[in-house]
Order: sequence, then C-alpha cells, then structure tokens
Amino acid sequence: MSTVETEAKRASPGATNAAPTTREPTGPEKPFAGVVPLLITLSVLTLAAGLGWIAWEIYVETPWTRDGTVRAYVVTMAPEVSGRIVELPIVDNQFVHKGDLLMMIEPTDYKIAVSRAEAAVVQTQINARNAEREAKRRQHLVAIDAVAVEQAQSFQSTAIASRAQYDQAVANLDQARVNLARTQIRSPVNGWVTNLLAQREDFASVGQKLISLVDADSFWVDAYFEETLLHSFQYGDRAKVRLMGYRHIVIGHVASVARAINVPNAQPNDQGVATTNPIFTWVRLAQRIPVRIHIDQVPEDVHLVAGMTATVEIETR
Repeated sequence: MSTVETEAKRASPGATNAAPTTREPTGPEKPFAGVVPLLITLSVLTLAAGLGWIAWEIYVETPWTRDGTVRAYVVTMAPEVSGRIVELPIVDNQFVHKGDLLMMIEPTDYKIAVSRAEAAVVQTQINARNAEREAKRRQHLVAIDAVAVEQAQSFQSTAIASRAQYDQAVANLDQARVNLARTQIRSPVNGWVTNLLAQREDFASVGQKLISLVDADSFWVDAYFEETLLHSFQYGDRAKVRLMGYRHIVIGHVASVARAINVPNAQPNDQGVATTNPIFTWVRLAQRIPVRIHIDQVPEDVHLVAGMTATVEIETR
C-alpha cells in the first residue's frame, strides 16, 4: 500500500479511533443508594403518627368544647313607690358601686305622709295614756264600791283600744318612713348599668323595671360538654377559657355540673299522654350537659360581657 492510500484511509470517518468509554461504579462503590429513600419514608410516617397522636389527644382525650357562654347575674331595679323621677345621676354602661344613688323619685308627698304619721302618733299616745289613767282610777273605786264593776270594765276596754290605736299609728309612721326612704333607689351590688331607658321627669310606677345592673362579681362560664366527656374531669380541675374576641386566656376551674336538662319525651300532651319523638335507632347523639366554670383570673385587657362565646378546655389531673 502506497503512502497516499494510507493517509486517505486514516482520514476517512469510519477509520477514526474512538476514545475508550468510562463506566459508572456500581456495587460497593455507593452503599447508601437505597437507604436514603427508606429513611425519608420512615421519618414521614413517624411525623404523621406523632401528629395523629397529638390530634387524638386534643380532639378526643382532652375534654374541650366550643359551646361555651359567659354568664353573669343581672339585678333588675324597680321602684317600690310611685312618682316622678327628679334625679337620675347615672348613664348607660356606667360602673356603679354598692350603695350609689341610681334614681330619686319626688319625695314631697312622702315627707308629708311622715309628718302626718308623726302627728297621729302623738295624738294617739296622749289618748292612750289618758285612757289608761282613767281605767286605773276606776279600778281603785271598784275596790271601795264607789263605782260599778261594769263601768270599770268599760274604761279598761277603752284603754286597751286606745293603746291599739297608738300601736297602729306607730306602724303607720314606720311605713311612711320606709316609703320616704324608697324614693331613693341605690345600687345593691357593684356593677354596670345596662340598657338604661329611663329618663328624668318620667313617671315611675310601682314594680316597673327601670334599671338593670350587671353584677361585676358574678361572672362565670357555662360550658356545654357532651355526656361522654363528663367522666374525664373532676371538680376543681383547671380550665382554660378562650373568648372569641381575645387572644388572652381566662383561667378558671370546674365548679359544678348541672343535675338536670330538659327531656322532650317527658312532656305530656293536652291529654296527659307522654310525647315520644321518633328517632333513628342507629343514630344516638350525645346530650350536652352544662358545666359551670368558676373564673379565677382575668387578664387586664379582657372585658367580660355576658353572652360572649367561649371555647373551654379542661386540664385533667
């Protein structure tokens, strides 16, 4: 072969020498290739199991309910005497202390009644004393046969009646003084005036509800727990109350559990026959029982309002 043919053969594409290829190491060169996915899978399963256990403890084992309501006693003030309102030194939603004046009714007529009752007491007292003296004199005269026994007995009866009239006048005076004192309506508790509709110069009638006070020292929470959770807590267990409008937690404890709820099936109809509601035998809903939560600690920024919605969680012992 000539030199020219040799050079042409080397220059042809099929005659090029391919470089030797390298292979990826296998076997012992990557020992953890299949372990990493397994570890990731186990980690995910462990995390899921942990979160599931936490969810079970929170939603099943721990007694809690979203059905809670803030409650408080409301004291309703109604006049015990009638008259025109001449003083009303309070406004709606104002905080008042026990003994503060809330309202005054025109006292003129009741002052006059006290004066009349005092005069009646003086008059009947004089009459009673005079009748007693005359009865005693007649008793002495009977002893010496100066007057008849019948006349002495008549004077004795008059003295007794006069004494009764005096006692009645004293009672009327006490009643007049009580009515005068009732013209001033004062707060029986520490609390807030709520829904005030009365105005000065209005006429107040006996028994008419005019002022309502929310007792500041009476707040509590009614938590309605399913009957299946009542066994899991005891009296005195610590309770956390989360109000819907606040982030802060109100601390309290279980004070009591209601002993009765309404049973519709126990109500008789017009004929006295028990009323029975049809139900599905395979569906039984747990009744909700009111549990009273006594409030122990209220954060400074929390303003309790009767009727607020609350979530209650009880820390079991």
